[in-house]
Order: sequence, then structure tokens, then C-alpha cells
Amino acid sequence: MKVLVTGAAGFIGSKLMFTLAKRGDEVVGIDNINDYYDVRLKYGRLSECGFPDREPIEKGEMCQSTLFPSCRFVRMDISDKESVDRLFEAEKFQKVVNLAAQAGVRYSITNPYAYLQSNLVGFLNILEACRNFGVKHLVYASSSSVYGLNAKVPYSEADKVDNPVSLYAATKKSNELMAHSYCKLYGISMTGLRFFTVYGPWGRPDMSPMLFAGAISRGEPIKVFNNGDMIRDFTFIDDIVEGTIGALDNEPTPNENGLRYRVYNIGCSNPVKLMDFISEIEGAMGKEAKKVFLPMQPGDVYQTNADTTLLEKEVGYKPHVRLHEGIAAFAAWYNSDRNPLK
Repeated sequence: MKVLVTGAAGFIGSKLMFTLAKRGDEVVGIDNINDYYDVRLKYGRLSECGFPDREPIEKGEMCQSTLFPSCRFVRMDISDKESVDRLFEAEKFQKVVNLAAQAGVRYSITNPYAYLQSNLVGFLNILEACRNFGVKHLVYASSSSVYGLNAKVPYSEADKVDNPVSLYAATKKSNELMAHSYCKLYGISMTGLRFFTVYGPWGRPDMSPMLFAGAISRGEPIKVFNNGDMIRDFTFIDDIVEGTIGALDNEPTPNENGLRYRVYNIGCSNPVKLMDFISEIEGAMGKEAKKVFLPMQPGDVYQTNADTTLLEKEVGYKPHVRLHEGIAAFAAWYNSDRNPLK
């Protein structure tokens, strides 16, 4: 199977590219390697896949993995329509996993235009390329943030998602609507994945595990929002990648409207209190955190909790990494020489 992975220098994308290449798929990864966070982390992830551990990889440069003969990477922005079209025309992908997006709920408050360019214009370019160049199945990243102000938990795919509390969430809901229209108009199979909070080695530095571990290791205080009264459905990266590949391999069957279209929750279905999560980090780091308790931040929600029944039933998804072992693996990586930000 020939697969394009966008966002391939990202947390999920790099591990997905590695796993697909390791099992023998032909994989091309693309990423614009922007500076939303420290690019050393992005280059480090790429080096894990056998690509040059150097800066910069030039725009448009195609790199060959030294680990996998069937894996290549090119620096490219999905908002650049001409470059995207040329790549699709040349490579003739069978399937695409679109993980490229401007991430971060809080960042969307101060930098809204970055989200429109990447998450809407860029996603439209991917949809158009899939339509014009014969892609059979598109798997794309949505987010648990689409549930917004929903009070009912656990979140089910059948719940309404009409009350986003951030622009980031609004763009992800827009992606689901755009994908549905292209499925209806052009018959492309579409699978959206509503990712819940993902953690593990090589995670994003703007997310709580990296923020907490960094502050604890330096003896600095950590920020604990909503005075610690928050609940998150933390999911280990290996489980996320396994579920994503399951969705990629299992093209949707026609739904009640005859469309090969699905949206799935992908989480752990075992929500954890924020203070318990912090305790796990403290235990793994061998040091107690200094805590500064703060109110809820704009764009945040009190609780996330995934009902993954549909993904389990249709794809066979079953997360298996417990929080204690996942945090231990994360802390071991964080304290190792593999972590370029240590």
C-alpha cells in the first residue's frame, strides 16, 4: 500500500510513518517543519525514522530514509496547492493520512489566522488532491475539542458538536463537514479520528506531560489550571498509532446514507483526574512538583472522556497501555539522551 502521511514530523505523524514503513508499506511523509515549537524535536523525530538529523531540510527536498527503503520525506506545506498537486500527481498515492494542522487550543486565541491557513485551506488542498488524483481513502485528524460545551460524558460520536469553545475546535469540526461533502460528491472514503489527549515519548512541548516534566526537572513550579479540578482521557502514543492504522486498513462500509464515511473517537476510555496524572509524573521523575493553582483558561474544557465503542466494534481498537507504564516510558525518554530538549 502506498500512503501519504502529512504532519510527518509531528508527534503522531512521525510514529505513524515509522510504524507503516516498518510493516512494509511504501510511505511518503510531508511536513512544513514550522516553528510553532522547537524544531529540534521535529528533526529528532525524523531522525528516529532514518532521516537526516540536521537543520534545515530545505523546502521541497526529498530525503530517503536510511532505515526503510520504502520511506521518504519531503519538506512541504499543505497550504501550498501547487506543490501538493505535483506530489500527488507524481506519487499516485492509494491512501492518505492527514495529520498536518496548526495545533493548540490556547494558541488559537492569539494566532487565529494560522489555523485558517493550515486547518482549512490546507485541508481543502488535500481534499482536492485526493479527488483529482485517484486517492481511495482519506483518514484525517479531528479532535475531542469538537465536543466543546457538551456536559454529557463519555462523549459519543452521536453527540451534538455545535458548541466549540475555541477556533481550533471550530476548524476541526469544519474538517469533518468538508470531508463529508467530498465523500458525497466524489465517492472518496473518509475516516475522521477525534483524538483525545495523547502523551508519550517525543510528545509536544506545549502539552502538559512535557511542561510538567520540564518544570519538575528544573525545580520550577507547574501551572495547574482550574485549581487542579480537571479530567482528561490520556492515551498513549502507541495505542493512538495502532488505532489510526486500524482505521486506515478498514475502509468504511456504506452508512445509512450509502456513504463510506465515518467519524470515530480514539482515546483510552479511562479518564484520569489531573492531580492523579501529576502524581504519576512526580513518581516517574522522582521529584515532587511545586504547584501554582490557576483558574480555567479560555478555550479549555473541564473534562474529556471518550466512548470508543464504535472504533472497537468496527476496527478492533483496544488500548492496552496503562497510565503508569505509559508515564514511565515517557519519563525514561525525557531523561535520556534521545530527548533533544533535555
